Parts: sequence; C-alpha cells; structure tokens
Amino acid sequence: MQQQYESYKDLADSLKSASALLNLECKSQLHQDIITICNHLVNPSFRIAVFGPFNHGKSTLLNAILGNRTLPIDLIPTTGAAITVKYGSDVRTRIMLVDGTEIYRSGTEVLQQFAILDSNRQMRKNVASVEVFCPHPFLETGVEFLDLPGTNDRDEQDNLVREQILSADLVIQLLDARKLMTLGERENLRDWLLDRGIKTVIFVANFLNLLEPDEQKQVQNRLVFVAESFRAELPPGFSNLYRVDALPALRARLKGDVAAANSSGLAAFETALQNIVGILQPNRGSVRLPRVQAIASQIQLSLKAKIDPIAIEIKSFDDKQNTKIEIKKKAANLICKGFATSVGELRDWLALPKLLTKYQADAAVALAENSFKAWQINTLKKDLTQLQFAAVKWLYQAYEFFQEERPQDLLMPFPSEPQVILPSKPSNSDDLSEPGSIAVGGGIGWLLGGPVGAAVVGSISYLLNKNIQKQDEQLAKESYHQEVAKLCITAIEDYFSRFSSQGLSILNEYEQKAEKVICFEFSQEPLEITNNRENLQQLQNGFNQLLQELEKVKILSNHQPYKEIPKYTNTNRKYSPQPERVKISPEKDPGVKQQQENTAKNTGTRVKSVSPPPPKASPSPRPEEVEAKFRDWELNEEIARMKAEMRSPKACRQTSPGFKTGKQQNTTQSNKAPNQPKTQTEKDKITRAHGILGLQANASLAEVKLAYRTLVKKWHPDLFVNQPLLLKQAQEKMHLLNDAYTILSEK
Repeated sequence: MQQQYESYKDLADSLKSASALLNLECKSQLHQDIITICNHLVNPSFRIAVFGPFNHGKSTLLNAILGNRTLPIDLIPTTGAAITVKYGSDVRTRIMLVDGTEIYRSGTEVLQQFAILDSNRQMRKNVASVEVFCPHPFLETGVEFLDLPGTNDRDEQDNLVREQILSADLVIQLLDARKLMTLGERENLRDWLLDRGIKTVIFVANFLNLLEPDEQKQVQNRLVFVAESFRAELPPGFSNLYRVDALPALRARLKGDVAAANSSGLAAFETALQNIVGILQPNRGSVRLPRVQAIASQIQLSLKAKIDPIAIEIKSFDDKQNTKIEIKKKAANLICKGFATSVGELRDWLALPKLLTKYQADAAVALAENSFKAWQINTLKKDLTQLQFAAVKWLYQAYEFFQEERPQDLLMPFPSEPQVILPSKPSNSDDLSEPGSIAVGGGIGWLLGGPVGAAVVGSISYLLNKNIQKQDEQLAKESYHQEVAKLCITAIEDYFSRFSSQGLSILNEYEQKAEKVICFEFSQEPLEITNNRENLQQLQNGFNQLLQELEKVKILSNHQPYKEIPKYTNTNRKYSPQPERVKISPEKDPGVKQQQENTAKNTGTRVKSVSPPPPKASPSPRPEEVEAKFRDWELNEEIARMKAEMRSPKACRQTSPGFKTGKQQNTTQSNKAPNQPKTQTEKDKITRAHGILGLQANASLAEVKLAYRTLVKKWHPDLFVNQPLLLKQAQEKMHLLNDAYTILSEK
C-alpha cells in the first residue's frame, strides 16, 4: 500500500510539473482538474459524491443515509458549497475561509451562515472548504460523502460541481422521476462524467412515490433504459439503478420506522452501496486512474502542441546549419587536398636533386656564356612562378569561401648569382692572352672568348653527360677549359643548393600560415534558437517524465517518448583540415642516385645529384600526369559547385567538364531540371551524343559525367604530343566528346 501511495504521489508531482510547463491560467478548467485529481490521487479516503440538478433531493438523501438532519435542506436551492462529510466522534463543522481563517464549531448550525446560498442565491466567495464530521459507522470505514450544489442553476455552481466531481470515487446520480433525464442531465453525463473517465456511477430515482402506479411502471421502464445505456463500471452482480424516496426515507429514519425505511428503498440502496464500496475501496487505483488517464491525455496533447512546432523550427535550423557546415568541411578538405598537392609538387621541384637534374646543365652553360641573368628570368623564374601560383590560388579559394585570414603571397627570392674564380691560364697556350682573373655575377664568357670559350661550354656538356674513361684520369694535367667547366658546374650546384634550402624553408613556413586560411569557425547559434532549445528540452523532459510515471501505474499511452534533442556543439569551434605532407626522397630514384655518383667521380667536385639534362623536345606526358591534371580540374569544379550551393542551395550552378586545350574553353552549365527537346533536330543531336559517349538513351547526368571522364582520360591530346597522327585523331575525338557532353548536360 505504501509503495502504491508513493507511485501515486510521484504521478501527481509529474502531472503538476507538466502542467506548470503549459503556463495554464489558474481559472482554466484543465488547471483546476489537474489540481483536483492530484489531491485526490493521494487521498486515503473513499469519496462518494451525490450529483444532480438543484431540488432533486441530494442533501435529503444524504441526511437519510446519515440518519439525521446533518445537512441543510429546504424547498429552494440551498447548498452553496461542496460539503465533505467525514467520520468524527461527534457532530461538528470546520470551515476554512479564503484568507486562511479556520472556523470550528460543534454541530452543523454554522452551515446556515457559510454553506448555503446568500440572499441573491449566490455562492459565498470567501469560503474555501466546508467539512462536517459525523459518528456514522459507514464513515468510520474510511468513506467520505460529498454533498454538491445543484447543477443547472448558476454557472458558478456548475463550475464548482464539475471540478469537485473529479475527486469522487463513486458518483450517485440523483434523478427526478417526474422529469426523467432532461437534456441538461444527458449532457452532464457525457461531458462531466464519461468523457473524463468517471464511470463508477449509480443512478438513484427520487420522487417515484409521487407518481401514480401506472406512471411508476412507465418511468421504471425508462429508468432501466437509462441505466443500461450508461457504460457503468461497477463490480459484477450489482445494478447501477436504485429507487429511493428521499424525504419519506429521512422521515422514517428520524422516527426509527424500519418498515417505512425499507419501503422507501433506502435499506436496499444502503446495502448495495456498502457492498460496492467494500469491493472498490481496497483497489481505489482502478477507479481513480481512468480519470488520471483522461487528464494526462489532455496534458500530453497540449505539451505536444507546444513541443512539435519548436522541434520543427530547431530541426530546420540544425539541418540548414549542418548542411552549410558539411559543405564548408568538404570545401575545406578539397582545398586542403589541392593545396597539399600543389605544395607537394613545388617541394618536389625545389628538391636539390631535381633542380640539378633539370637545370644544372643549362644554368652552367648560361653562366659560361654570360647569359645567366636572362636564363634565370626566362626559365627558372617562369617555372617557379607557375608552381607558386598553383599553390597560392588554393588559399585565395579558401579566403573567398571562408573569409577567415587573407593569404599572403608566396615569395621565394633567388640567391645571389654564382661567382667563379678563374684559374691561372697555362703559359704554353698561345691563344690565351691574359692571366686568371675573377668573374662575378655576370658570367665568364667575356673572359673566355673564341675557341677557349667554346671549349668550356663543350666541357660542361662533356662532364655532365659522359663518363670519363680511366685513361683520361691518367692524363698528367686536365685541359684548362675542363677545369673552368668544373668551376661553373660547382658554382651552379652551390647556387641551387642555397636556392633549394631557402625555398624549402620558406615553403614550410608558408604551409603553417596556410592553416589559418584554410579553416572556418562554426557560427554562433542565435540567442532565440538557444532559448528555444532549452525550452524544448524542458517540455520534452516533462512529457517523458509524465509518460514514465503513467507506465509505472499501468496507464497505457498512444504517445512515444521524445528523444533528447542534440545540443548545439558548434559554438566557439574551428574546423581546420590537416593535410598529409608528401615527402620526396631522392633515394627512391635510382637513376638520380647513379648519376650523382658518376658526376662526383668524373668532376671531383661537390656535385652529388646530377643526371643528364632533359631533351629539348617536349616528351609525351605520362597517363598519371594527365590524371593529376584531371583531378586538379575536378577539385576546382567541385569547389565552384559548393560555392554556388552556399549562395543558393536550391538552384546551384556548376562548371561543366573540359580541359583548356587549344581553343577549348570550360563552359558553365545550370543544374536545373532538364527541358524536353522541341524539334526533331534536337532529338537527333541528343541521340548522336549518347552514341558518342557510349550511353543508353535514358542515361542519367551522373552516368554522362562518368562516361565523359573515362573517355577524356583515354583521348586527351596531351597523351599524344609526339605522335602527330594520333594527336590529330585525339583532338577530333575530344571535340566530339565535348560537344556530346554539352548537349547531354543541357538537355
């Protein structure tokens, strides 16, 4: 019993907490019902209410049961308050006023002052509660009677009755046999009882003794119909219809006339009433919980009416924010990937072995020919600028996309120009007219004119491109031009060593600075959404708690608990992708390593990583180089598409595929819904385009893109640079592919 009491108490607390979340008006019907049912849930007494319109004899019937004139009765409506009759050792009355004053009197005469209607037939507004204590054995079993004001008289009385009847475990519906079941009574049965889960109802017909015998039979038949039509939930074997002539019953009790009490129907009714109460009282929960279920359902519906719009609003906000964040994350990752690739290419280019392999021969020749400055500008600087731009463009993409920190330019100054100290000229050389001297910066060609200068240039190529035979090493003395060539090679190696070291250091610092550019902060959640999120959490917690307490007392619900809403975790956070840096190891290229060894052996200088210079003719690019170009283009296209999505997610535009080759230009296509072809010519073009790409007529845009990419990688003109016939065929094929893609992506 104690455990059940605790469960009911927890349920009552949950009902009150949920009600508080609704901000109900204190005078609203739902608020009053919640307070009433919560108080009733923990009431240990079994309460019986007498209910019906005014002048139906409710107080008279209760007085007859109690055996005295405990309650005020008269020929006009008198009861102006809900009077609770409880057990007491003697008859006394306790009245609580609204201001907290307690009036405690012996007997019930004080009821005439506080519990009846005033001269204007109005309820007394200063009365909070009225209790009468009476030494009756039925009351001693823990039963309470509730004498309610008559209905259908005044709205104020009706509101009080409607509120109080919810706290009754058993309702005695008093009927007037002379005017059986008026429209108002039918409405009250439906609205005040059935719809609120109150089904433990007993009908008692009064005034049947005032009718003629023939009329009594007709009325009894109608009473049976009324009783059977009401879905009462009483213990099996008990009727929900009784006849009690209230006033004759009261008179019989006051006189002690047992026979008259029996003939009035009072004795039979009392016996049935006591037996019904004896069965229902031990399991009051089965009576009270249906009323709780009806009220809890109203609370849940009201809470859902507040929860669902807020939840929809927050979900919409979160979806939009998450979409933007995902787009930004994807863009950041793509930009980071593109930047890392470009930086990797620049780092690879700056590696000393690669610089020497690609440029040492030409640079040494330019130094010997007094044209190093021009070579540096026209060749080295041009290649560096192109690689620098390829890396920096990604940071400007990031700045345009995220508007974080403006990127700095990637500046890599060249070292000071190489310096060469010429050795003394041989005395036995007729064509050398001047002693050794120093040539700085501008080259040494001006000192080595004629055959000697040409010999130096030839020696540079010889030393870098041929192995010197062992017999050459046995020569007593190297030729002068070979010695000068060695100095040029060494000077260039020293120049590139400084350039490589300085460039790689600058590049590493630049990569660290780039992390502040390729990133974005998650936006602060608006205060209104934050407040709504907190409010929603409170509402959902109240809803779930109520649902949980209902389940504990076996009240089933059609509602499911709300899942906890995710908290906004993007506040004051920054997203910065971490690239994987590509490290280039010269040991992985055996050709470079072998060339380094050969050169070091031949020259006896600090040359450690040289290989034959590349041929002047442009070689055909390898397929992986074309693939890399294609990936680079795809990253640009994807970022452009995401930018468009950020501006207008519902109508984003994207760049159509295509490399810039010759007169080829990238075109921008709209990602809108396809239009139907209007002419047969257009239909023929589409059919032909599908054929060129090897697709079915119903191919999707994704399939078109995939087919186009596959064919481009196969027929790109860069793959056939040194094959004139195939190059022409590839260019024609690319033209057809581009036209087909344009047609199908616009249809």
